Amino acid sequence: MLPEKPLAWGRARSCIRELAEYGWKRKEELGAENVFDFSLGNPSIPAPDSVNQTIAELLQGDSVALHGYTTAAGLMSLRQRIAGDLNERFDVDVRPERIYVTCGAAAGLAVSLRATLLPGDEVVALAPFFPEYRVFVEASGGNLVTVQPRMGDFQLDVEAFAAALTEKTRAVIINSPNNPSGVVLNSESLLGLTGALRRHEEEVGHPVYLICDEPYRELVYDGAEVPCVFSYYDDTILCYSFSKSMSIPGERIGYLAVGSHMTDGDAVYASIMGAARSLGYVNPPSLFQRVVERCLGQTVDVSKYQENRDLLLSGLREAGYECVEPQGAFYLFVKSPEEDAKSFSERAKKYELLLVPSDDFGTPGYVRIAYCVSRDMILRSMPAFRALMAEYRS
Repeated sequence: MLPEKPLAWGRARSCIRELAEYGWKRKEELGAENVFDFSLGNPSIPAPDSVNQTIAELLQGDSVALHGYTTAAGLMSLRQRIAGDLNERFDVDVRPERIYVTCGAAAGLAVSLRATLLPGDEVVALAPFFPEYRVFVEASGGNLVTVQPRMGDFQLDVEAFAAALTEKTRAVIINSPNNPSGVVLNSESLLGLTGALRRHEEEVGHPVYLICDEPYRELVYDGAEVPCVFSYYDDTILCYSFSKSMSIPGERIGYLAVGSHMTDGDAVYASIMGAARSLGYVNPPSLFQRVVERCLGQTVDVSKYQENRDLLLSGLREAGYECVEPQGAFYLFVKSPEEDAKSFSERAKKYELLLVPSDDFGTPGYVRIAYCVSRDMILRSMPAFRALMAEYRS
């Protein structure tokens, strides 16, 4: 007999990974140039030169110290650098003693939820959302509650959000810039959300934690800004990853930061340390702690992703597709020409187009297109997109 939930999660599998694996097989059969794989959000822009240079320099030093353990929460020198960077950029008051270095944003989310949820608590997620949120919440003993966005601009539907809050609500997860839509929550949405949360905290008499998932913070276009939620709401936990900003997703390095003005913040941070112990998320990769400490503030050339976005967005709209306008990340959320997005995704395979159906993202009827690919592939895929739409129009 095995535990039911892990078995179910393992058998259900990630819709994104399953499609990516299908794509790898098709590339072996047909050649990579004949498959238009938009499934996986794997950065296509090289890491900044400073990252590789720093690795090379570090490898010339004391190998024992370089590859040895750090403290469970990460190097204090790195935590000080992160706090200083956040405080300088956003005029907030983050303390290094409230920062925990993690194996990417996913580890930060899993630890934050394990640290704050009681059995049966509810976590509200703004749809569309990264599918693993459901796994992280349920693994922590909670239940995920979904709130749909305001259709059209995909900003917050304040009334729907407020209506979803109950006595069992313990946390809210937001992701901006959003995976899969690319939408950046604006200040109006954040004011509406945090205002509703403060009123709800007063009603229920306990904190409701706002967990911010921000791996795409630096990937924004057209002058868009990602507001720092610490400026809006005290009971905030920020989860960040260097995977996308530095193009190092396989190195699994990020951090979480507990707000300096959080209710019982010292206890929350202690619970985070305990949750990290229970999950085995201690001492993230020592080498890359030192790399990001030296390279903090260095980012990939975001203009390359913006060029891809503009090329794909204009091409799909000309072909008749309805798309959500992305202000950040590297995803395009496209309305399916038929109600069943899974059926549309399967039909797209006839043209070797690999598009992720949106059902597991919590907002059905769309597909996600990851445009962190080569410009050439986008250009070559356009006839396939046009042919696919022609099927529906005929």
